[in-house]
Amino acid sequence: MRAVVQRVKESSVKTENGTVAEIGRGLLVLLAVARGDTEKDCDFLAGKIANLRIFEDENGKMNRSLLEIGGEMLVVSQFTLMGDCRKGRRPSFVNAAEPQKASRLYEYFIKKCQNEGVCVKTGQFRTMMEVALINEGPVTLIIDSEQ
Repeated sequence: MRAVVQRVKESSVKTENGTVAEIGRGLLVLLAVARGDTEKDCDFLAGKIANLRIFEDENGKMNRSLLEIGGEMLVVSQFTLMGDCRKGRRPSFVNAAEPQKASRLYEYFIKKCQNEGVCVKTGQFRTMMEVALINEGPVTLIIDSEQ
């Protein structure tokens, strides 16, 4: 499982039907599920991301977590993070989980984050989306449950 985590001042997701989710200060999490992923990968990432100390304290040091600042999380499914671009010019997505499994683990990840105490909003799984954000910092991290 792979996540791109961005510290944001605000973020939103739109579909052809309009805005489906928006958050203020917090984290935008782009999430991809790999073929071999399990609930254990979700547990690891949810705990890691909710408790990452990447928000500044009163001294300007990255020393506060999302939970400590009372921030929100916007989770957006993005299977293309599993794209392998090492050969040829077209990415291969053979490492991405099939949609049914990916959807189940995506939903499980969201519930785990909520169980950590995070206010979570989401995009729409398997839908063309427009994701907007104001990246704060910028701070962007890539977290892989296998590493």
